[in-house]
Amino acid sequence: MSYRVFLVDDHGVFRSGVRAELAREDAIEVVGEAGTVAESVAGILSVAPDVVLLDVHMPDGGGVAVLRGVADGAPRAKLATMPVFLALSVSDAAEDVIATIRAGARGYVTKTISGQELADAVRRVAEGDAVFSPRLAGFVLDSFTGRSPVPEPALDPELDSLTPRELEVLRLLARGYTYKEIAEDLFISVKTVETHASNVLRKTQQSNRNALTRWAHTRHLAD
Repeated sequence: MSYRVFLVDDHGVFRSGVRAELAREDAIEVVGEAGTVAESVAGILSVAPDVVLLDVHMPDGGGVAVLRGVADGAPRAKLATMPVFLALSVSDAAEDVIATIRAGARGYVTKTISGQELADAVRRVAEGDAVFSPRLAGFVLDSFTGRSPVPEPALDPELDSLTPRELEVLRLLARGYTYKEIAEDLFISVKTVETHASNVLRKTQQSNRNALTRWAHTRHLAD
């Protein structure tokens, strides 16, 4: 069987290395890549890969935001089947592993993995296995048996209701960007920024931009 893979990582050099390693495998084809949450979600929904190799930490939200964005967009994109997500991260922290698995990833491996091991992990998750680097599986088992030191993530329905693009706009608003600057940064029109900002205010139940900025800072969204 041949497996179609999409790469998500904000470091282009790293993506190039992974692409070169996987190119050695006859049964694996890299069909797309992206370095931001919004580009990743759009690309995944467009090409419908079998497996997504997912970076956990990126400046605009990271792996969990990509997982949520794809899940939200799948009905509109009319995906026949959801891709399988395999986290590929430099982090081996328990909270990162557990949060990513809770969000829907099928496995989690660290960037110390060899090219051959990564190709094998891609095949295994595509075929239904759960794959973890050594010791990381213990974090997940502890989480689901109630012995994990990592607490369940606090529910934040207002934040969770935002789309990836609305979250991008919110972060820039909280950092003091003007609508024009946000439009230039995200390559969208000022009118579109205004629409997103209006949606963010409504979904977060904030009355104005000052209140929204304070709300965002309490959640460390402008860091």
